[in-house]
Order: sequence, then C-alpha cells, then structure tokens
Amino acid sequence: MKKLLLLSALLIFDCSDDEGNPCVYEPTLTTEAVTNITETSATLNGVISIVSENCDVPNNTEQGFVYSTEIQPTLEDTQVNVNGTNISTTIEGLELNTTYYVRSFLTNTLGEFYSNEVSFSTEEELTGSCDGAPYLSIVYGTQEWTVENACHITYRDGTPIPQVTDETEWANLTTGAWSYYNNDPTKHRLYNWFAVVGIHDNDESTPNKEFAPEGWHVPSDAEWRTLYEHLIANGYNYDGTTTGNKIAKSMASTTGWLSSTTLGTPGNNQSTNNSSGFNAYPKGWRWGFGMGFNGEVDTAVFWSTTDFSSSDAYFFDIRNYREYVFTGGDFYYKVNGNSVRLVKD
Repeated sequence: MKKLLLLSALLIFDCSDDEGNPCVYEPTLTTEAVTNITETSATLNGVISIVSENCDVPNNTEQGFVYSTEIQPTLEDTQVNVNGTNISTTIEGLELNTTYYVRSFLTNTLGEFYSNEVSFSTEEELTGSCDGAPYLSIVYGTQEWTVENACHITYRDGTPIPQVTDETEWANLTTGAWSYYNNDPTKHRLYNWFAVVGIHDNDESTPNKEFAPEGWHVPSDAEWRTLYEHLIANGYNYDGTTTGNKIAKSMASTTGWLSSTTLGTPGNNQSTNNSSGFNAYPKGWRWGFGMGFNGEVDTAVFWSTTDFSSSDAYFFDIRNYREYVFTGGDFYYKVNGNSVRLVKD
C-alpha cells in the first residue's frame, strides 16, 4: 500500500465578481490509506476541500472515488460518488488477490480534478473454513491473524475431527475432538487442545495431523504475546496509552457481550469496541470434566499450542468485565473446549 502527496489545483478564470476580482477556484484532493481490506471488499478514505473566491457555484458537481486494476484511474473506470469533505466508503465485489488503484475525484463545469493515487491488494482466499467460506484475516506488525474463529471439522489432509457430545466421553479424551457450544448446532464450534495440535490417535509413532489450512497454524503462547505487545505499543489500550495491559476492549466484538459498568471493558459501551479489528466474540468454553459449558456472552477464550504440563496448556482470554487480556500466566485443561484463531506461517 502506498500514499502519495495530496494534490491541489489552482485555477484563475476570466470571469469576475461585480468588483472585477477574478474567480479563483482551488480544490485540494487527498486519497488516504485504504482500510478494512478483505478478499472482496475494502474501505476507501479521502479528503476533498475547496477554496473558491469570487466564483459562481459550479454546476453538475460530482465527487468521490474512482478505482481500477490499472494505474491512474479516471472517470472512465469504476466511479463511486461520496459527498462531504472527509469521505469514506466501502466497496465490495472485488477480485481475490488483486491489486487495485484508487484516486478521489471532483468534477464540475470548471474541470475534472484528481488526487494522489493509492494502491491496495485484496486478500488471498484462505480455504478450509466451515462451509467452504474463507477465513478473514488482518496484519498486525509482522503477524497476520484470522479475525474469525476456526470452524472446520477436518484436519488439513481431510481426516475428520470427531464431534463428541457425551460429557463422559469428552472428559476422557486424549485425542482431538470438537463440539458445538451446548451441543446446539445453531451455535459455534469449540475444540479440545488435542485437536489443535493434531493428536488424532493414541499411537505415539503416528505423526500428528495439521489442524490449520495450508499456510497457517495455531499460535503458540509466544505468538499471542507478540500480538499483545504489538497492540499495546501501537496505542490500542482503551485510553490510548502505550504501556500497561488495557487492550481487551480494542480486541472485542462490538456486540454480544454481557453489559458491564466498568470503564474500558468489552461490556461497557460495546459500540466503541474492536478498534484493532480482532473481533473476538464471547463464545465461552466447554469444561473438560463433565461440567458442561460456560462463559457464553462474557468470555472469549482461545487456545495456544504451548503446553504447561501433560494435562494443561496455555490460553488467551478476554472477559466482559476486565480491561486487560490474559495470556501466558495461566492454563486450562487440555480436555476443555475453546475457540481457535490462526496465524499465517
């Protein structure tokens, strides 16, 4: 992605006002960095300001963005009209893994004006998610993370991951399995730790499977820590500071959380959540020892591949009532069922 200098055009016309002062018309157009890029959509951003002295209001004015897969797009290419000074719009129906070029524009009876050009590339499709849909992802520093939970039910090579509903059977597992929250097919899928590290049988001589689609993997505790440190250092604490652990709100989805009166928590003023785009929903977890399910609406908990002991592994979690996230300092039973995110290799 690139951003160039803003462009400004100064035009002096022969026409004048009643006192003989010339018409001066100076539009300034800027296209800013493209945001929220997915496989098929992106948000365009820009600024259009106009200084007009001694001029009549021009007719047939249109403004917005033009974009194309070729450089220097014009009104001959795809045009999206957006009114205002600080303009933004989301375009959809883009091609996968394709570079686009965009400029803001202004046209009227006085002329046709364009900004600097910005390029962006749509994401590649990440195959292997539930129902054949790609997982969405976002880049944080040196890492690229999925921003929706894993929901596939086969390992990379197509081997099925068993669904287990019975509490006693689940509690005694030492191999990979998944279940719906509350065993309700309308809800989300949870996985035990054995699934995310690919332990598919009890034969120690058998290689483990790969849980994630090609090019991706389940994060280690160290990779969760890298994400955590990046978000803090880049101002994603709810109060904008760059020290201390106050990033839960910026990682949480804007809906679905149990309400909280505590400032800076995911449950407080939820519409201001998710400034980082991580989009963690409170999907809860499944207990490993016959105690059912818990935490829906108040907890988002994700596995790491890092084990703490033969029975426990590290996790990352976000709670509705806490401003901070939890990583690296605690562990869950490997037979618990948690949500899963992926990191690009």
